[in-house]
Amino acid sequence: MASNRIGRINEEIQREMSALIPTVKDPRVSGMISVTAVEATPDLKYAKIYISMLNPRDASQVLKGLTSASGYLRRELGRNLRLRNTPELSFVLDGSIDQGARILEMLRDPEIVKPANPANANINLEEDQ
Repeated sequence: MASNRIGRINEEIQREMSALIPTVKDPRVSGMISVTAVEATPDLKYAKIYISMLNPRDASQVLKGLTSASGYLRRELGRNLRLRNTPELSFVLDGSIDQGARILEMLRDPEIVKPANPANANINLEEDQ
């Protein structure tokens, strides 16, 4: 039952952080930043915020900016959610989108993934018509 509660709190934190990150005035925190997941500890003392960016080259600067603004974000999160303990925030770059794109690219490469039935090797799944 507690895990369901933590899951709901994680979703609420994710929703609030998605709304709060654009309000950060630090110039390093710019561009399109998405909160992909949140993992809070069961005692709500700590929370990992997984973020993804459109431009991954600026990832280290954005993470530094978010870490610098974590006090502001934590205060606003505490005001909006009204939890007994407002978790201490840590930000982590989420590489799952890049990893998924790499796997999809590998699946589309005929040298890596061979067709299960060799008789179907000449069938083109892409519609080039």
